[in-house]
Amino acid sequence: MSTRPWIYTGPGKPAGDPEEGLLSRAYACGCEERSATVRHGPAHTHHPADDLPSAVLFDRDGTLVVDVPYNGDPARVVPMPTARAAVDAVRARGVAVGVVSNQSGVARGLLTREQVESVQRRVEEVLGPFGVWAVCPHGPDDGCGCRKPAPGLVLAACARLGVDPARAVVIGDIAADLGAARAAGARGILVPTPATRPEETAAAPETAPDLLSAVRLALGGRRPGSDGSARPPYVACVGRVGRGPVPAPGDAPHHTPGTASGTDAPRPIGAPHATDTPRSTGGATHPTDAPPASPGTVRTAAPS
Repeated sequence: MSTRPWIYTGPGKPAGDPEEGLLSRAYACGCEERSATVRHGPAHTHHPADDLPSAVLFDRDGTLVVDVPYNGDPARVVPMPTARAAVDAVRARGVAVGVVSNQSGVARGLLTREQVESVQRRVEEVLGPFGVWAVCPHGPDDGCGCRKPAPGLVLAACARLGVDPARAVVIGDIAADLGAARAAGARGILVPTPATRPEETAAAPETAPDLLSAVRLALGGRRPGSDGSARPPYVACVGRVGRGPVPAPGDAPHHTPGTASGTDAPRPIGAPHATDTPRSTGGATHPTDAPPASPGTVRTAAPS
């Protein structure tokens, strides 16, 4: 199997593995390449006056849809609460949207590429179209540069969209998502679920109680510590985190990850994330996590 990510520009429509040149160098070379102007496909312009990001990239399992371990069945796709409203809010502001997803079930022999693509098509039926899908089909020992927390998926998605990774926001539910954002030079926002470890939440520079709140945080201002007066609506990180997201009017019924929802098998807190190596319950860092950031003042968006 190639060590490159799978790149799609629509539901199950492969754009081909990244060719030699700017796109492949973008994900393979990390920090040295990410500052270069990478253009592959339509460019998305940024308007400094409104301080919007150029792209918002979402993790798939546990963030956009309920995490069903190694899911290859489109019928088991269930959107997370507020997911449709969140993605639509980004689109409404003219900001590009994409998905960056580890799918190690392929390397483990539990999923085929066709199954991954069929699930992608169903996600787009439920949540609408995404400008790019960047998928890592590799296992933790395959030596790829795209498996989160490596920056490859974020860099490849940004290259395909024609945006600077420094103008992108990555939203996910575990430390590997934020590690990939940090390694690519992008902004990361954590939306904790029962599968998120307490230390992951504590180390995250920005958190939100649900996906719509995370999007409002992403669209509302610069990242913490940046110059300028624009600031998102931060509040103290208490109460809401870890108690589940708040549904918005018109969203799908609330399904807490790890609980039965008609099609979803129960998954207790601490069970394996669908696309990652099973987590240790003894507190050791699991192999898909980036080294935790130094704990600081955790900030979180106000609930939607």
